[in-house]
Amino acid sequence: MTQPQFATYPSLKGASVFITGGASGIGEGLVRAFADQGAKVGFVDIDTERGTALAAETGTVFHPCDLRDIDALRAAFDTLAATNGPAEVLVNNAARDDRHNWKDVTPDYWDERMQTNLRHIFFAIQSVAPGMIAAGKGSIINMGSNSWWEAGGGFPAYATAKAAVHGLTRTMARDLGRHRIRVNTVVPGWIMTDRQKELWVTDEALAAQTARQCLPDPIDPVYVVRMALFLASDDAAMCSANNYMVEAGSI
Repeated sequence: MTQPQFATYPSLKGASVFITGGASGIGEGLVRAFADQGAKVGFVDIDTERGTALAAETGTVFHPCDLRDIDALRAAFDTLAATNGPAEVLVNNAARDDRHNWKDVTPDYWDERMQTNLRHIFFAIQSVAPGMIAAGKGSIINMGSNSWWEAGGGFPAYATAKAAVHGLTRTMARDLGRHRIRVNTVVPGWIMTDRQKELWVTDEALAAQTARQCLPDPIDPVYVVRMALFLASDDAAMCSANNYMVEAGSI
């Protein structure tokens, strides 16, 4: 299947864009696509090697960061702002959908999963919001998941964190909307990143997934990226507090 070209969004040219988890998977696609739009892209990731290589290739700014450490997150964002200017767009992409049995979950593991998949999203928003308020505009895009809507099993801590992202989006959209800051959730289905293919995609699993979808094709990361570009742009100026599905009709 031939993929159409990206749309061009003039409002993204020169915009300062912060992306979390940008070194691989959907995040890498986001970094490349926003850079291609002419945005000033800064991103953070725990993977120093891949992040450094991607930044060198794309002309973007990378800062290594373990987002479970909120002080480190704040410092990384300060560095990106000093280089590219305060964030006009924030894409909270970083997460890990590690599988785990509910019987084996300990309090420490639960807390770590919340740190990995939820807590940093709020503090990233808290970090960039003052600059957006000063500018009188901004777009914040949180990455959700349709896994909990589908009643997917095998990762209760991850599913809980992702469900909470939707509530965080809506409440922050209300609190920040008066400043013309938009907050939305992109809701991916099962996206065929390299990590998914390496760990969990089998012929049988993929056939079962596409059979549940209205559209019969596996979902490439590029389609999530395209939704994020739209929501970041001025074309989506009246879009806020909502979920934007990229799951081929699989709910």
